[in-house]
Amino acid sequence: MILKAFLTTFILVFLAELGDKTQLATMLLVSQGQPGKIVFLGAASALVISTLVGVVAGTWLTKLFSPHILQTCAGIVFIFLGILLLCGKL
Repeated sequence: MILKAFLTTFILVFLAELGDKTQLATMLLVSQGQPGKIVFLGAASALVISTLVGVVAGTWLTKLFSPHILQTCAGIVFIFLGILLLCGKL
């Protein structure tokens, strides 16, 4: 059960992060001469901290709302952000 949760999380986050703005920003920093190891440590630390915030917020929110409500709200937010991106507002 723990291994399944770990692998599911790893695969989802890994695929979601491929080609995103963070990856492009780290490539840009390294291409501008920043030390690769330092850029990696900075990006990895940022991902760990932002993931921690997500876990803490998710734990707190599930005490207030059902998972179905949270999933629906997350879907609405993603659709809204997608519309903003298509309209060039982000």
